[in-house]
Amino acid sequence: MLMNDINILETKILSDNWYILKKVTYEYVKNNGVRETQTREAYDRGNGATILLYNKAQRTVILTKQFRLPTYINGNTSGMLIEACAGLLDKDNPEDCIRRETEEETGYQVKDVRKIFEAYMSPGSVTEILYFFVAEYSKEMKVNAGGGLEDEEENIEVLEPGFDKAIEMMHNGEIKDAKTIMLLQYAMIHQLL
Repeated sequence: MLMNDINILETKILSDNWYILKKVTYEYVKNNGVRETQTREAYDRGNGATILLYNKAQRTVILTKQFRLPTYINGNTSGMLIEACAGLLDKDNPEDCIRRETEEETGYQVKDVRKIFEAYMSPGSVTEILYFFVAEYSKEMKVNAGGGLEDEEENIEVLEPGFDKAIEMMHNGEIKDAKTIMLLQYAMIHQLL
């Protein structure tokens, strides 16, 4: 299907409260040549970046733990989620964003970040593309306690599990966050630790 095979007929804003929820009616040409009209909702929360901080010598990673309402609503009884550091780009480029978020959330000021890939995380309903990074960290890079920004209502716990423990947490279901699982698997495949 080519982009010129898609024709947006109508876009309605359903919510512009926290982010933007749109209802879009469009037509497109199916593989069999038939033109079809569909209506879908798309949630635009902006694009983001995420990072796995790792220490080769110690064989540790930095993760965060915080309350995530959508997981609570969907059966996560504590609502707490263990994740890799991440944040929305706002007006920054992905690399500047992840440096900022790393310092705000974890307290580490990293210098050499490396982009490894980008991915749509929930393309059936969310417009967000996420930029994935990795970076080595050391104790000397710790510039503050982390924990997030109070004016953004963040209440983040910084964790430093051993890499083997983090992999175990992924396998036993303690880590259920997709971006974190992807980063840990990347670290395994590419033998970062």
